Amino acid sequence: MTTSTIPDPSTRYRRTGMRGMNTEMLSWLFMRASGVLLVFLVFGHLFVNLWLGEGVQRIDFAFVAGKWTSPFWQTWDLLMLWLGLIHGGNGVRTIINDYAHRSTPRLVLKALLYAAVLITIVLGTLVIFTFDPCPVGADPDLLPSICQS
Repeated sequence: MTTSTIPDPSTRYRRTGMRGMNTEMLSWLFMRASGVLLVFLVFGHLFVNLWLGEGVQRIDFAFVAGKWTSPFWQTWDLLMLWLGLIHGGNGVRTIINDYAHRSTPRLVLKALLYAAVLITIVLGTLVIFTFDPCPVGADPDLLPSICQS
């Protein structure tokens, strides 16, 4: 029977020699800061849309169209989109680094992750800034009240 040696619990942690900021430290700091900001953004979003907005049954095309006429709400939703995707992508990147032990699968998974995050950020940003609540040629009965002036 072989016995394995377990290090003495009083052994001190040895530094790796790296000092100051590195990408993992910046990633860790970003996760904390973006998490706090996302809590504020998401609860503010839910408060305005569900509590002040008379509940989920009132959220429709016209509601979103009315909100996105304001640069404030466009910026709010853009921040939520960007921070949420980058925060989530960074978390998934950490999981990939922890569980993908071989370099090729890790590289492929991270490339797919980065591509998915980037494509979603670009498409979401385009939707927020190119959204037209009053498309030309649409049935006037289906358009929100902000279009009937």
